[in-house]
Amino acid sequence: MSLKIRLSRGGAKKRPFYRIVVADSRMPRDGRFVERIGTFDPLKAKDDAARLVLDVEKAKTWIEKGAQPTDRVARLLDSLGALKREAHSNPEKALPKKKAQERAATAAKAAEAAAAAAAAAEAPAAE
Repeated sequence: MSLKIRLSRGGAKKRPFYRIVVADSRMPRDGRFVERIGTFDPLKAKDDAARLVLDVEKAKTWIEKGAQPTDRVARLLDSLGALKREAHSNPEKALPKKKAQERAATAAKAAEAAAAAAAAAEAPAAE
């Protein structure tokens, strides 16, 4: 049986509330679970203590037994210092696309030409 530590959604429409549960990976998201180990309320302020309530010792115990946290739960555990998660990086996604790069290059050339013209206009005036 492969176990996951994951979020189980509750709350009303457009008002999410999550329980952090240990569940069999074959069960539905909001279905049967083995143990409830905490709650997460994303609508609360990030500095609010009630935003994330988690029994860290139980989470560590389940991870030692082989339960795999999902990416979101791993982030939450990392924020509490219970688990070390490597930061994901996809720098190519952050780069502008081809047309935006062309526009930026054209704007840079135009700015450079304007700066050169302004410098040339001031040079004879200074003499």
